[in-house]
Amino acid sequence: MIKCLSRLLRVGLVASALCSVTASVAQQPTAPLTPEQFLGYPLGSRFTPHESLLRYVAHLAQQAPDRLRIQPYGKTYEGRPLEVVQVASARNLQRLDDIRHRNLQLTGIEKGNATPSADQPAVVWLSYNIHGNEAVSSEAVMRVLYDLSNPQNQEAQQWLERVVLLIDPCVNPDGHERYVQWYGQKAGAPTNASPLSWEHREAWPGGRYNHYLFDLNRDWAWQTQQESRQRVALYNQWLPQVHADFHEMSVDDPYYFSPAAKPYHEDITAWQRTFQNTIGEYNRKVFDQNNWLYFTRETYDLFYPSYGDTWPSFNGAIGMTYEQGGSGRAGVRVTKSDGDTLTLSQRIAHHHAASLATIRAAADNQTQLLKEFGKYYTDARTKPHGRYKTFVVSGAADQLRPLTEYLRQQQIEFGYAGKQRKLRGYNYATGKDEALTIKSTDVVVSMYQPKSTLVKVLFEPSPALEDSLTYDITAWALPYAYGLQGYALTSQLPAANAQVPDRSADPKLATANAQLATDKPYAYVARWNSPRDARLLSALLQRRMRVRVAQKAFEASKQQFQPGTLVIPRTGNEALGPRFDALVRALADSVGAELTAVQTGFSTTGADIGSGYVRSVGRPNVAVVAGNGISPTAFGEIWHFFEQQLGYPISVIGTDYFAAVPLGKFDVLILPDGDYGDLLTDKQLENVKTWVRGGGRLIALEGAMSYLAGKKDFALKVKPADSARAKKADPYRLLRRYADAEREALGERVQGSVYRVQLDNSHPLAFGYGSSYYALVRDPLNYQFLGEGSWNVGVLRKNEYTAGFAGSRARRKLSDTVVLANQEMGRGQVIYLADNPLFRGFWQAGKLLFTNAVFFVGQ
Repeated sequence: MIKCLSRLLRVGLVASALCSVTASVAQQPTAPLTPEQFLGYPLGSRFTPHESLLRYVAHLAQQAPDRLRIQPYGKTYEGRPLEVVQVASARNLQRLDDIRHRNLQLTGIEKGNATPSADQPAVVWLSYNIHGNEAVSSEAVMRVLYDLSNPQNQEAQQWLERVVLLIDPCVNPDGHERYVQWYGQKAGAPTNASPLSWEHREAWPGGRYNHYLFDLNRDWAWQTQQESRQRVALYNQWLPQVHADFHEMSVDDPYYFSPAAKPYHEDITAWQRTFQNTIGEYNRKVFDQNNWLYFTRETYDLFYPSYGDTWPSFNGAIGMTYEQGGSGRAGVRVTKSDGDTLTLSQRIAHHHAASLATIRAAADNQTQLLKEFGKYYTDARTKPHGRYKTFVVSGAADQLRPLTEYLRQQQIEFGYAGKQRKLRGYNYATGKDEALTIKSTDVVVSMYQPKSTLVKVLFEPSPALEDSLTYDITAWALPYAYGLQGYALTSQLPAANAQVPDRSADPKLATANAQLATDKPYAYVARWNSPRDARLLSALLQRRMRVRVAQKAFEASKQQFQPGTLVIPRTGNEALGPRFDALVRALADSVGAELTAVQTGFSTTGADIGSGYVRSVGRPNVAVVAGNGISPTAFGEIWHFFEQQLGYPISVIGTDYFAAVPLGKFDVLILPDGDYGDLLTDKQLENVKTWVRGGGRLIALEGAMSYLAGKKDFALKVKPADSARAKKADPYRLLRRYADAEREALGERVQGSVYRVQLDNSHPLAFGYGSSYYALVRDPLNYQFLGEGSWNVGVLRKNEYTAGFAGSRARRKLSDTVVLANQEMGRGQVIYLADNPLFRGFWQAGKLLFTNAVFFVGQ
């Protein structure tokens, strides 16, 4: 009995202990599934489709609803969801909206008395996979989110008391999915590390870009793409203190983190530079502990304002780029040139470590981050940097509209002059300080506002460049980009009234156009001033309406109209019957265009509406070449322009079957920038010329234009070398130092400089322009003026440089050279565009030029 009782007692004690342990385990928060557990394969063994990535993010949010919240913010062009993951401690997530408002109050964008405090978390935004084929980002972010959502990771939970995280797991889902699907089709089983294997040779156009083949990491400031506009709208609702952007570079490179390389833009503050070093120290510690190779202060500078490090920096954040060796060529594993093998798992580990080091640095320095952030915006509102305190932009109402829309997207405050004033200031057109007349309708942008640093960066006539070895273009001032007259004033000019709504939604405009419809006029007239007018032409032509274009200036209804003016006559559109007026009005309203009614075909001065100088505009069938040899971005800019801005259909012809295409089916053929040596063989070029002589219009841009230069029957020629200068050249010029090679090469480079192109605006290619146009030149153009039978529509004379960096030898070439030209060939036309007027979609000033080439030249 005693033995049995003793045995029972021991069993009971063990059972009690087990129950106690079980209860203790039950009280511990449950960890979510790891990426490997959820996906069913080891992270790093393959690339994860976007849909699976989002499912894992949703799983984490379901497991940790008190710390993770998903915020959708839009969709891609291909319909894939865009979302950020909000990560915070349980206490901070409950008051997240209050934290956001208090953060905006620090900037002055929202009214309030918020001051930096220990109770206010810093805001950190991490962006992954903006380049779709730099696909390690979306693998690494799953491990980062797992660590942050795991309640057993005590260190991460402590960070979340001091920081709020906004994590975008995939900025560019369309490009990412393009890469993942391609790699899944080409990867070997097992994967092949040889760089010669086709799984390391990504097919055109690659996964780097979005649907329209735009580089989203060059679009932060310009927001030409749907993804960028939606992302920046959300970003502006937060304005974080830290933004990090995760990338990849070439296979043989190690890892890059801050501090950045020179040149730093002069408006990167001392604090921002200092904290770049601080975050760099946190990264160095981790990378040194793991004996991982890295570099800093090279290649990736902080100058051009449209990157994921610079644009956030000009909005008060500590903006940084992280670069891991690999990119689309690396696949799951690849052999580097030194014989080592780089694996996806290694790349994941590096991005994962850099992500956590960045969060740790922000959490440890939360108080100082908020203090300096508040000071940044206080200085912006009360003592803005720079010589100029007000920027004024002048133009017609419909010309100003795209600019004011853009300013609203950027949260930049503006108003209108309200009355005419005579002042002194810098004139963008002349490049001089002089007497100016400010009109009452001019847009006024003051530097005394929260976004003053961004204002200065976007409006400064010529950004100060501390070092010419920079990564991108060096000039972008908005008056030049939008083709508007601009002035910079050293004094503060108060605006008479606040910003007004877009006139496309203005009821007065709709009412005016509606009144026109009841008058049953002889014709409607629309000025040719902006891309909106081009969209109106597109809409009219697609409704198969008869449209005419004035080749010369004329006066009607007591108003002056310039060449390029659209005329929509009642005659020729009789098939529409009573619907004619309502349809014209509705199409004009839909694009925000203003119509003028004329009651007679007689013009007070100039050509009458029925004159041969008012020509019919055809409805061209347009083709554009795409594929191997063609620059993906150059093609994408044209594709996006037609579909998203003009709303006009085009046919895309692949280079792989171009030779079999019956060109006679098309009226216009566009050759984007690219290498045409393999495509336009002698035989194929003869076919193209035959098509042109039969009435086709060939538009050759940049590299295509260069390829045609000197070819038989093409009037375009490269300028001969200056033999006299060559004879006098220093005989010792060939004795160069190897270390100086990169800097010496700058003499031949043009870093996206602004040049004033002189225009013959009587030619249809320049309709809608004055006597000059500001072009963003990126190559040292070096063409002779075209001879008889051709028109030199846009030329650079001597000393037309305006802003940005151009090397000394490049500047010599950029003198007395043709930029825009038109050659007659038989019954057809060849249109040369040495400057790409659609570059990155943001150079608004050039878009009418391209539209003119498509619709007006040769009519």
